[in-house]
Amino acid sequence: MAILRLRSLGDCVLTTPALHLLKSHRPDLRIGVAVESRFAAVYEGNPDVAEILPPEAAVLRRFRPALCLNLHGGTRSTWLTALSGARYRAGFQHYRFGGVYNLCIPRAQEILGVERRVHTAEHLAAAMFYLGVPQAEVPRARLAAGGPSPITTGPYAVLHPFASHPEKTWPAERFAALARWLENACGLRAVFTGTGADNCGPFADFTCVAGRPLGETIRLIAGAALFVGNDSGPAHVAAAFGLPVVVIFGASDREVWAPWRTPAAVLHAPAGIAAVTLDDARQAVAQLGVTA
Repeated sequence: MAILRLRSLGDCVLTTPALHLLKSHRPDLRIGVAVESRFAAVYEGNPDVAEILPPEAAVLRRFRPALCLNLHGGTRSTWLTALSGARYRAGFQHYRFGGVYNLCIPRAQEILGVERRVHTAEHLAAAMFYLGVPQAEVPRARLAAGGPSPITTGPYAVLHPFASHPEKTWPAERFAALARWLENACGLRAVFTGTGADNCGPFADFTCVAGRPLGETIRLIAGAALFVGNDSGPAHVAAAFGLPVVVIFGASDREVWAPWRTPAAVLHAPAGIAAVTLDDARQAVAQLGVTA
């Protein structure tokens, strides 16, 4: 069976509960996940995944899936589904180019028997339930750290102050002030993460780990005592390891993207992310009971 989940970080992480439900029900299945190389580390070391596949039609055909399940839904993944050679081609019925699929999956609400908004982890798991996996509680995401943390001295908190859009980004000066408070009041070393393209200048007084391979970032987060960040992929990595998580939301939907199955505080203000105060963040950390 081939599953298409090309990107991005949070989506890839939140696919792993669905994979675990499937593999638990059908341990005989050989599951391959087609994913862009920059996100492949999400599935490395996962016992539910037999093979990590580059998103190429020729590779998919060589894998010879009986069923190709598109959990991505974009144009590229639709073409890959069509060219996979699979006898059964599955995708949600709201996807474009529906003629590609001979198994059309209805709305998650219909499958789950609810009318509320559903979390992304529930949405992806619903596809498995429709395909025959018995309905069950959707578990926490599953990641393998793949080795020790690169931070080896003392307890630390990971802070991720970046996001894909300014409306999802808490002010940098508040992240820096929170980091000082975590070090002075909580005894936690503050470690900032980002990509090579992110500006870590406002956090030069702290440890910054930017532009590292995803696998190293996953190991870093796995070893932390706390995660604080904007709504972004690293927050879902932290939740997968059961860390206490504080996530500051802006424009994105908290019901759909909140941390899944972990102790968490979700901060949001109707006036926008800049209206979330430093005191709000401090109180959230205190309520989670995080100390060194």
